[in-house]
Amino acid sequence: MWLLSTATAELKFFNDPEAIPGGYAILSHVWLSEGEDTFQAPSTPTTVSEAKTTDSDDPRDLISPKVCAFLKLAQRDGYEWAWSDTCCIDKASSAELTEAINSMFRYYQLSDVCYVYLADVPPGPFGKLFAQSRWHTRGWTLQELIAPKTVLFMAADWTLIGSKYELADELERVAKVPVEVLRFDKDVAEVSVAARMSWAARRKTTRVEDEAYCLFGLFGINMPTLYGEGQNAFYRLQQEIMRTSIDTSLVAWGTVTPVSSVEELLRRARMAAGHLQGYEFLLAPRVECYRYHAYTEFDESRRFLCAQEVSRFFALTQSICILTSIGTLLHSVKTDLAKSRLSKQSPPMAFYACFP
Repeated sequence: MWLLSTATAELKFFNDPEAIPGGYAILSHVWLSEGEDTFQAPSTPTTVSEAKTTDSDDPRDLISPKVCAFLKLAQRDGYEWAWSDTCCIDKASSAELTEAINSMFRYYQLSDVCYVYLADVPPGPFGKLFAQSRWHTRGWTLQELIAPKTVLFMAADWTLIGSKYELADELERVAKVPVEVLRFDKDVAEVSVAARMSWAARRKTTRVEDEAYCLFGLFGINMPTLYGEGQNAFYRLQQEIMRTSIDTSLVAWGTVTPVSSVEELLRRARMAAGHLQGYEFLLAPRVECYRYHAYTEFDESRRFLCAQEVSRFFALTQSICILTSIGTLLHSVKTDLAKSRLSKQSPPMAFYACFP
């Protein structure tokens, strides 16, 4: 893990993020269209010495104003080391990039403080501007909101707006992440797969692969990154989740219609089965397919049936045994599902039923 010295902006490598002397600060932000610092751009010992011949005696002035302000803030708060995704990852190395992406959630989780810089929120009473910030719309910032314990939101002039704990109610309204998760009263792993997917459903990434890669930490997944694979990245993510979890809400994607009885559940499942013949397997083509599932639950201790799961399995297996052994059936066929590809049609309708 590469970190920036908050005093000199020099990069130094540490083997373990848990062994940083005095801890470290981390930056969350939205990348600027005009470009950002890179791993090669921050000051090195050579450029630091060159800074002495410039108008400024501060080597941090050699880097962008945003990272410079971040380092000064972290130093003021007592941190010797800081991390930014722009210049602490050598993106020229595919191996290092893959390691960083797989470790990103952990980097934020182990940080002492995460400063969220909202360049589009002016100082003073922020009103609706906080909720309208682009930061809330980006895929990568979801884990940056959830993982760190201490998150401080900063306005465009780096004045404090508030902490994650203080703003939890507003953040739940904007980001759809429950207050209890934001305040660490509930572990994110206790939330269903479909609900976690729903938090990312309205967010965007520049690269289509990042739609999947930015969710690794949210599901505890580690896998290689292959830029250029396109939507296949999201299929691979779902396959890894399926391999490590029995949470069948993974396949509960699409629009939602509640049902009230087993009879109605079966009737709708049989109706949907014909419609689903165009779908080879269960996996969703995009994370946006989960946008209606913020409140989808999975509980092994009760019979929680999703007719979307039922109907998809019915279409594939012509069997209703899914009603009594959905978890078992899922695992018995997941080897075949791992070869799956969905058609690019609109997702079918989902039906839910919960019985005591």
